Amino acid sequence: MLCLTGLSVALAALALVPSFSDAWKGGDCEVCVSFLGRLYQSLQDNNVKFTSTDIEKALVETCKDAKGKENRFCYYIGGTNDAATKILNEISKPLTYHTPVDKICEKLKKKDSQICELKYDKQVDLSTVDLKKLKVKDLKKILEEWGESCKGCAEKSDFIRKINELMPKYNQE
Repeated sequence: MLCLTGLSVALAALALVPSFSDAWKGGDCEVCVSFLGRLYQSLQDNNVKFTSTDIEKALVETCKDAKGKENRFCYYIGGTNDAATKILNEISKPLTYHTPVDKICEKLKKKDSQICELKYDKQVDLSTVDLKKLKVKDLKKILEEWGESCKGCAEKSDFIRKINELMPKYNQE
């Protein structure tokens, strides 16, 4: 009888331990899911054969143009020239079987948790924001996203002037 009680206590304790799938939330791996989702769609749109080799080539090619958090993601998986490790096969092989990208990212998280810690920066609505209230770091980030730089900018007002100057070129609205 005592043995049965011990077994039931052990089973109850196991039920309280969260499994990996319980810990997986929809917001996890934001950059991974988005990046691989676009990659998968482009593979389909371009009628690429779903072989590991072709997928890896497309992945490395896509990583060449990646910026910001997506470039960091590419670094983590080995899609950049300076990457220390290469786990491209952890993406290409499941994609050959059309495995959903969120499942691929879930498995990548087990290999390297940094992959799923990447989050996109919040976008600033330039039509409503007061540039004077932003930090210089945020002003620099706006210019960086546009692929622009502010040579000779020393003061906050210099960055604001440059952004106002370039805004008509990059204003999507």
